[in-house]
Amino acid sequence: MSRGDCVAMEPRAGVSKQDIREQIWDHMESQNLADFPRPVHHRIPNFKSKKTLLVPTPRLRTGLFNKITPPPGATKDILRKCATSQGVRNCSVPIGLDSRVLVDLVVVGSVAVSEKGWRIGKGEGYADLEYAMMVSMGAVSNETPVVTIVHDCQVVDIPEELLEEHDITVDYILTPTRVIATGCKRPQPMGITWSKISREMMEKIPVLRSLRAREQQAGKDVTLQGERQHLPEPGRQQAVPLSAGRRPPDTAGPEASSMEAASGSPPEEGAPLAADVYVGNLPRDARVSDLKRALRELGSVPLRLTWQGPRRRAFLRYPDSAAAQQAVSCLQGLRLGTDTLRVALARQQRDK
Repeated sequence: MSRGDCVAMEPRAGVSKQDIREQIWDHMESQNLADFPRPVHHRIPNFKSKKTLLVPTPRLRTGLFNKITPPPGATKDILRKCATSQGVRNCSVPIGLDSRVLVDLVVVGSVAVSEKGWRIGKGEGYADLEYAMMVSMGAVSNETPVVTIVHDCQVVDIPEELLEEHDITVDYILTPTRVIATGCKRPQPMGITWSKISREMMEKIPVLRSLRAREQQAGKDVTLQGERQHLPEPGRQQAVPLSAGRRPPDTAGPEASSMEAASGSPPEEGAPLAADVYVGNLPRDARVSDLKRALRELGSVPLRLTWQGPRRRAFLRYPDSAAAQQAVSCLQGLRLGTDTLRVALARQQRDK
């Protein structure tokens, strides 16, 4: 491939990110450079370059990471299917927020990228959000290299003034003909910019709700887009997150009710109410650590776990009813030992 196959884009006053996106998309369509799915407009373009990519959970609907586990003796066709969204659903294990995973290399898709390391995605912000979430859970640092794989025609000049605080940059650009070390020194985002997160996005991405609850408990400002700023009041008791070997302060013992309040103060007006999930049919020899481990592996760690082992049940507290319902869906069919657990919203279980 020659450089003549590339699209030339001269910097000009007033150019926007969308202008650059449209020019890249139009060029790749007109030159038939893109692979399925087509057309590439409003997508990260795919093209064949004999590289294997691992992707996060599609659109973050069920968590952040999934570890793909192909079946033994998988053929090339099966491995190819494992790398699709259907494969992620059928051939993977979710990695929870408490897994303490460390990412050595981040591979991110791009619509356009500059040799200086500036990057433009498809405009929905998922890559930037995925990176910010990895920062929040301690999976990456500013030293973790970020790589993008693009067609030569996607390497263009991008004005620096288009970059925003939450935009990630790239350290290396791989094309079918070149490997570009950008030498970018711009700091990466330091975590989630909650003021950029809408209520709609919170509803779509359950793992965001868990991360927000954790950061709120840590005393950080987690004001969402369009909300009035709210910082924790000095001295106000915060809910205690799940941690090994630690019991919430309002839990008097193993028989304490999970319906007790996590704070001595009433919830803020308009704030979502915490919701509880009932887990029953626990094995008689089960330990609380067994359930905690299963919850972490499934990415459904609650704000609080109330263990009632002698009664073969436990209660899990989540930040709101949507997070609780997501946990119920995720935990269906969960087994500890040979026993399948019964999982339901606590209110529904009480009604039964």
